Amino acid sequence: MSEHACTRRGFLATQGAALAGAASLLGWHGAKRLAAADPPGAGAPGRSATLPAKPLKRIAAVNTVYRIRSHAYHIAGRFVFGYDREGFHHQPPFKLVRMYNDQYPGDDLSRDLAEEHGFEIADSVAAALGGTDRVDVDGVLLIGEHGDYPINERGQILYPRYDLMRQIVEQFRRAGRSVPVFNDKHLSYDHQKASEMVGWSRELGFGFMAGSSLPVTWRRPELEPPLETPFTEGLVCYGGSVEPYLFHGLETLQCMLERRRGGETGVRSVACVRGDAVWQAEDAGRWSKKLLTAALSRSPSRNYGSARDNATDPVAILIDYRDGTRGTVLNLPEHISDFNFAAMIAGRDEPVSCAFELPAPPGANYFDALVWNIEKLFATGKSPYPIERTLLTSTMLDLAMRSLADGGRSRSDAALDIDYHAPEESGFFRGRYTQAG
Repeated sequence: MSEHACTRRGFLATQGAALAGAASLLGWHGAKRLAAADPPGAGAPGRSATLPAKPLKRIAAVNTVYRIRSHAYHIAGRFVFGYDREGFHHQPPFKLVRMYNDQYPGDDLSRDLAEEHGFEIADSVAAALGGTDRVDVDGVLLIGEHGDYPINERGQILYPRYDLMRQIVEQFRRAGRSVPVFNDKHLSYDHQKASEMVGWSRELGFGFMAGSSLPVTWRRPELEPPLETPFTEGLVCYGGSVEPYLFHGLETLQCMLERRRGGETGVRSVACVRGDAVWQAEDAGRWSKKLLTAALSRSPSRNYGSARDNATDPVAILIDYRDGTRGTVLNLPEHISDFNFAAMIAGRDEPVSCAFELPAPPGANYFDALVWNIEKLFATGKSPYPIERTLLTSTMLDLAMRSLADGGRSRSDAALDIDYHAPEESGFFRGRYTQAG
């Protein structure tokens, strides 16, 4: 065992003991503080000392890889160690009982974690859910992000989310029982596979939630557009990698524009351009510099000078919605490194805008907001926001990557005909980001 692994194991054990001690010290004062904000079925720190303990719901994690800073580390790990909520430690009222990993790199942390915290490392997806013809868990985390996987000619990472989901569904069929599933990030690199995944959830009737932290992390200012807002155009800008982060950009845009008048009625076409073609699209009026200026005004990472001068390898997704609304996602590496939104509303001269706050790694505390909403799924059996959002953003991303590989040619497809209505409460974290002391 390497020195790094031993140090990490000791750190995890120390942190677990410290968090448990902090939770017990909160008592009823902490419990009362959290009670109003807890998702249905969630416990508050210290409550077990006064009330009889309820059996914890059991969950399984199906991951591509579990190493430091992986999404499985951040999501499944929070179900083990808990996380901060409004300045208090929050321990999810769920027990991780099994974990399956598709890959075990040299820096794997799952085996040590399992030994320390008493869950099993399963040798198959079926075994993680109960084995043979059983499903003895109450929820499944499907976290197919990170690991060593091929990249196709369009620049898409071929994460096996579809295949892992297929194995989960096969186990549901064998057992004659299904439970809620959370799928991290977009559903699949292939929009047809993404649609099939949603179809399975509808066929078997289990709650299905997907996506990332962007729609539910803190916003500055706390912009929550009312339902039926008459948006005419929206824009999101960020700086980072292409395919993995373009999904985040699409999701950030969609969680706002889906609140427009009439709800979501689908997308007519998607195009994706790169380099000088991004600025040519601006000059041609295909996206709004006024909106970019408004979005950048919220960015705490904004570089000095102009985006046109600074951005290395800029990329733009250009979206035409069926109701006439326009959307743009701009990747501007070296000009910004965070996510910012701006939109025009009919009858208003100036845009509305906000930044999406993402506390930095290694803690990456925006995962707190995502796990809080996953808890709602597992507690109620229903996703707190529509799976159709992630189906639409997954489809747009796939078609955008196909467009980019085809020189920016606009793509239309019947798969973009997705309509749904946003929930009145979008579930994002409010207040200031604070850590439990």
